[in-house]
Amino acid sequence: MPKIKQRRFDEMRKLENVFEWTDYNSSNPFPKGTWNKKIFKNDNPIVLELACGKAEYSVGLGKLYPNKNFVGVDIKGNRMWVGATKAKSQGMNNLRFLRAYIDHLDQFFCENEVSEIWVLFSDPYINKERKRLTSPKFLELYRKIAKRGISINLKTDSDLLYEFTHEVIEEENLEIYRDIKDVYEECPDDPQLSIQTYYEKMHLKNGKKIKFISFGL
Repeated sequence: MPKIKQRRFDEMRKLENVFEWTDYNSSNPFPKGTWNKKIFKNDNPIVLELACGKAEYSVGLGKLYPNKNFVGVDIKGNRMWVGATKAKSQGMNNLRFLRAYIDHLDQFFCENEVSEIWVLFSDPYINKERKRLTSPKFLELYRKIAKRGISINLKTDSDLLYEFTHEVIEEENLEIYRDIKDVYEECPDDPQLSIQTYYEKMHLKNGKKIKFISFGL
């Protein structure tokens, strides 16, 4: 492992705003159901950013909505270090990070604990539908931790993932809250949709249109 990555991993283990978990069969499981009471120490809604990377969106949303609690989830610690250290340096008490596989969300959050989920520029997995974060497999996982009225928010440059998500919504007869085919043409001044990740900036530079869809479960 390169020295800079090793240094970041070592630093992350000392950050109070980061939880790392790799033993999914532990006899001492993660204390799910305690995010409000013991971790954030308030009753504010919990919002997840899945595959958060450097967590530009979690940081941006956390500043926009100080009365919400945000958790960035990803397995890639080198990228997560960027968001975690930024959040710490800016004193963001409403933002935490969970380094774990998304497939195991129900081991970290309990029933009726999560109010909102964001999926931002995730891998469309061209030949692996089940791995897409808006596939029926993952929607079933989200239902296990969702509060009534939860919204699933997808922002993507991928036509494939956007159209696939539409098909899943139709097949499962889910309600669409917002559907935007070109974010910067239709909603250029929307505060939460104007937050940009590293990858989004690259996609925009390459002339790609950014799409957004929000739906319920």
